[in-house]
Amino acid sequence: MEKAAGRPSKKARRTSADSGGLAALALRLSNKFSDSKEHEDQNIMFSPLSIYTALGLLAAGARGDTLDEILAVLGATSRDEVAGVMRLVSKHALAADDPSGPLVITSACSVWCHKDLPLKPAYRKAAVKYYKADARAVDFVRKPEDARKEINRWVAKATKKLIIITSVLPRGSVHRDTRLVLTNAIYFKGKWDNAFSKSRTRDHTFHRLDGSTVQVPFMEGSSRDKYFVADRDGFKVLKLPYKKAAKSGGGARYSMCIFLPTARDGLRSLADKMASGTPGFLFDNLPNWSSEVKLRLPKFKLSFFCSMKKVLKGLGLRAAFSEGADLSDMVEEDSSGNTVRLRVDDVFHRAVVEVNEEGTEAAASTAMTLVFLCASEPVDFVADHPFAFYIVEEVSRSVVFAGHVLDPSETE
Repeated sequence: MEKAAGRPSKKARRTSADSGGLAALALRLSNKFSDSKEHEDQNIMFSPLSIYTALGLLAAGARGDTLDEILAVLGATSRDEVAGVMRLVSKHALAADDPSGPLVITSACSVWCHKDLPLKPAYRKAAVKYYKADARAVDFVRKPEDARKEINRWVAKATKKLIIITSVLPRGSVHRDTRLVLTNAIYFKGKWDNAFSKSRTRDHTFHRLDGSTVQVPFMEGSSRDKYFVADRDGFKVLKLPYKKAAKSGGGARYSMCIFLPTARDGLRSLADKMASGTPGFLFDNLPNWSSEVKLRLPKFKLSFFCSMKKVLKGLGLRAAFSEGADLSDMVEEDSSGNTVRLRVDDVFHRAVVEVNEEGTEAAASTAMTLVFLCASEPVDFVADHPFAFYIVEEVSRSVVFAGHVLDPSETE
């Protein structure tokens, strides 16, 4: 088992400089969610990549202090840097899609604009070029509920109906003052490189944060297989690779990485450590060598929904939600020749994941509503207490999904 994180290669450090903001955002969001009173006792599941993409779409139309705050949250210094991350993700993480093979990864973006409010050509061009977004006109003023349902149907289709039609934009989130909705949807399905045998799955005890226990099904590794495990200071890391797609563009390598604190109640301390560490903390601590491991991992199925307004404000994104928001690079004047000033009204995020003996299926969607202003010896890796998980693509160092499992018997 590896004992310490080695210094990444020059190539890895160069890639990390491009996508370090995405990984840092994943860790900061994980920490914010686990610290919030609303979610402190909940399983957490979200897509950093989906949220990053939606914020990137917003940055493409922002200026001044509003843009500066968005870039700070994204860990970038310019729109071009964010666009560079999206190019990297597209080249590696999203190029691995193989609809008929063992790994499927899709991402879709759409800009929903009120029918009498055209997008500025430069914004439309950036949305298409860097985010592969399409633009759709709807009637938010006269038919806001119809528009909400249409957007939810789009999300359901883009996520293979894992995100159900009624669940992304809740009733009342789109109204006659809505002028723009930015959406992103991600779907992932991967089969383990070494699948777990269903015959070895048994109920075992999982220890919750409050000290109580619950019996849940645990998958167990075969003694014939070796696994990627590293022993760090105060935590262990397990990396479970997925099978590569036959059309693995850019040599994409997908894995689920589980960070298991040594202490049964140590998840929050570990989340703090990861969030306050270097931008490369997550990837720099991944194991590189396989070894014999007694592996036991719970099956789990999670669903998570939240308004991200409070969380994003906690990360420093305030101007975009205020009356002083400068999103002037997004839309032209309206049909009456009036300048339309916009601000972000809310940001909704829903994600689901299922992990079983065969692999993982996950989906997530972010919807942003805008309104106008008036290895050594064999060891044990038994994940029988709360842990953090990340589904990552290692070449681009992209964090596609992330979460905390506090109780695998709970689905929400």
